[in-house]
This record gives sequence, structure tokens and C-alpha cells, in this order.
Amino acid sequence: MSLQVPVCFCIFNRPDTTERVFAQIRNARPSRLLVVGDGPRADRPGEHELVEQCRQLIRVDWPCHVETLFAESNLGCARRMASGLTWAFGRSERLIILEDDCLPDPTFFRFCEGLLERYAGQSEVMMISGDNFRRLDDWPASYYFSRWGHIWGWASWRRAWDHYRLDIPDWPGFRDGGGLDRLLGDRRQSEYWTSVMDTVHRGRIDTWDYSWQLAIFRAGGLVALPNENLVSNIGHDPRATHTTDANCRFARLPVRPLESIVHPTRIERHEAADSWTFENLFRPAPVAPLPESRRKRWWHRHRVRLRGIG
Repeated sequence: MSLQVPVCFCIFNRPDTTERVFAQIRNARPSRLLVVGDGPRADRPGEHELVEQCRQLIRVDWPCHVETLFAESNLGCARRMASGLTWAFGRSERLIILEDDCLPDPTFFRFCEGLLERYAGQSEVMMISGDNFRRLDDWPASYYFSRWGHIWGWASWRRAWDHYRLDIPDWPGFRDGGGLDRLLGDRRQSEYWTSVMDTVHRGRIDTWDYSWQLAIFRAGGLVALPNENLVSNIGHDPRATHTTDANCRFARLPVRPLESIVHPTRIERHEAADSWTFENLFRPAPVAPLPESRRKRWWHRHRVRLRGIG
């Protein structure tokens, strides 16, 4: 039986990882496939050929409606992902989203499909992720709710993506009005995310996912996280835009299937799990008084660790 929720597959210039992820998509046999691709950079010799190889790998041999959005020239990570996802959500109320380095376990697709249906009418649930960085051994359900929007394989609804703005124009008002302080209720977390969002608002980091995290924050949204890791990031190497450290402890995490789903009894954030995530996956960010040169050095050191986890 084919997957009924459309899959949005985001590709660029890595044929080897693209081929592996697409093989899993082919096995899931979605009835609709939306493919988003960035264009080659003019100053990178040979990248045009790599981009074209990736696009040629998308060969559908099952009953499936395919749509593509391929950029002729390079838009960059932030603009391509943001515009591509907005295009895709304009074509479907629900999406399962995979980038070309996010290799899913086969059960990832059914997990997403089931929760997309179950929580379709629950506006506080804004996202379903396939990522688990620490299993909760004493947790009786198959997933729990978090405020952290991990994006290495995820799913969502158009109603949630409607909150998204890449350039976060309302961030200064939300920050100065104490919105983040009230939401997080923790000075260290508030300082961390304030520094992150200030950097995004100034346009000093080329990524799209922090803006999505802010959208979740502002809407008071929750994210369903599986209690088994369902997606492995296989793209930690020098070719990556952000995840360039091949020795990163989050690289190539093993996956375990989620054969059946036990639902939590309540839609309620797991505060202890979220606290662990902040303490172990994030690092204290520099606050505004740091000189510009030190802020830039901090982002250069930590962008691999941060991007895609928060």
C-alpha cells in the first residue's frame, strides 16, 4: 500500500546521499512527490554537473504524481528551503519532509502519516519529527511532546507553516515585549535563543530552521518526538552547508524501527526531556554585548553543532 501523505524531498549537489535517501522514499511509494532543488553556485567548478546528477536520480517507477521546483541559479540554503517549503505547502495540507542527507528508517513514514492524521485538528501540535537524541527508558508511549523542532526528517501541516516567516520581521517586538522570557521561563535559555534570533534577524546566518523554531515558540506550539531515533543524518562531511564535522557525535546516529505506536495519554510537554536537550545539545550563546568579531568567531565554531538540532 502506498503512502498517501505527499513527500517533499529537498536536494542539491550530493548524488551519493541523495540516492540513498531516495531509495527509502521509493520503498515508501508515496502517491505524490514534491522535489525542491537549489541551483549551482557560479564559483564552484563542477557543481552544475553534480546538481544535474542529483536531479536525474529522481526516477519514479511507481504510481506517483511528481512535481519539481528547481532553481536555475543558487538561492542559498535559507532562501531555497524557505521558498521551497512554502511552495510545497501551497500544494498540500500535509507534508513529510526529507533533505538529501536525512536517511529514514522505513517506519518513519508511517509514524509521520499516523500522527499527521491524529493531530490534524490540534493546533498546538505543529510538527512531527523523526529525531531522537536520547531515548526515555521510563516513558510508556512511543513519542513525547517537546518545544524543540528537530528537522532531520519531519512532517507538518499547512496550518502550522502559515506561521513561518524567514526574515522574522516581528522578532524585535516579541523580544522586547518579553515574549521569549515568558515562554521559556529560564534566563539561560532565553539568553541563548535571544542571541540566536538576533543573529538570524540581522541576516548573519544562512539557514531557515531557526525561523521555524521561532514560529513554534510564538504560537506556543509542540513537536512530537519519537522515543526511538527514526532518521540518521548521513551528511556530515566537508561538502555540507552546515554539518561539516564528520566526527560530530550526532552524525550517522543508528535508527531503530517503531513497529507499533502507543500514544501518550495527554498532549503535554515533557519538561525533563526538554531540559536535557538544552543542556546537552545546545550551548550557551554569546549575548548581545559581545563584539562583532567575537560573535562571528562563535558562530563559525558552533554552527555545525547548532544547525538542525534546534
